[in-house]
Amino acid sequence: SGGSAAAPLPEEDCMKLNPSFLGIALSSLLAIDLWASKRLGVCAGEGSAWGSARPLMKVIEVSGHGIPWLLGTFYGLCQSDSSAAREVLLNLLFALLLDLVLVAAVKGLVKRRRPTHNKMDMFVTISVDKYSFPSGHATRAALVCRFVLHHLVLAVPLRVLVVLWALIVGISRVMLGRHNVTDVLFGLLLGYALYSVVEYCWLSPLSAPALFALW
Repeated sequence: SGGSAAAPLPEEDCMKLNPSFLGIALSSLLAIDLWASKRLGVCAGEGSAWGSARPLMKVIEVSGHGIPWLLGTFYGLCQSDSSAAREVLLNLLFALLLDLVLVAAVKGLVKRRRPTHNKMDMFVTISVDKYSFPSGHATRAALVCRFVLHHLVLAVPLRVLVVLWALIVGISRVMLGRHNVTDVLFGLLLGYALYSVVEYCWLSPLSAPALFALW
C-alpha cells in the first residue's frame, strides 16, 4: 500500500552507496599517482616531450640493473686478495640476491601492471618484470647507496655522487614510463630498510665459515 515503508536496501548495496573514507582516499591516491606518473613520463617514447633524452635514461636504467651489479660483485669477489674486501663483497652479493628475491616476491603478490605508456623494451627482463610494484631499480639503488656509504671510504664529493645516482635512478624509472611514482617511492623505502636486514645478518668468517672457505 501507499502508506507502507519502503523495503530496506540489501546490505551490500548500502556498502556501495556509502563507501568508506579509506576506500575513497585510496582511490583518490591511485588516481593522483596515475595522473602524475603519466605527466612525468617525459621520456617514455621517442615522440615524448623529452624523447631525445631517452638514450641517456636507458643508460641510467642499465646502471641500476641487477645483472651488472651481480656480475661485477662476483668478479670482484673472485679477484680480491684481501680478506676484508672479500667480506664486504660477499655481503654485497648477499644483499643483491636478497633484493632480487624480495622484489620478485612482492611483484608476484601485488601484480600491479606497468603504466600503459611504457614501452616494453627494458634491458633483460624475467617473468615478474611485467609487474610494476615495487621498482626493483629503486630498491637496488637505495640498498647499494646505503651499503657503499657505510662500507667504503669515499671523499665527500663521491658520497654526494652516490646519493645523486640513487635518486636519479629512481626518477628515471618514472621518466621512462617504466613505473608509477608510488612504485619508486616504495622501492626506495624498501631498499633503505633492506640494508638494515643485511647489517643484522652480516656474514663474517665467524658466522659463516663455510662460505668464506670457498674463497
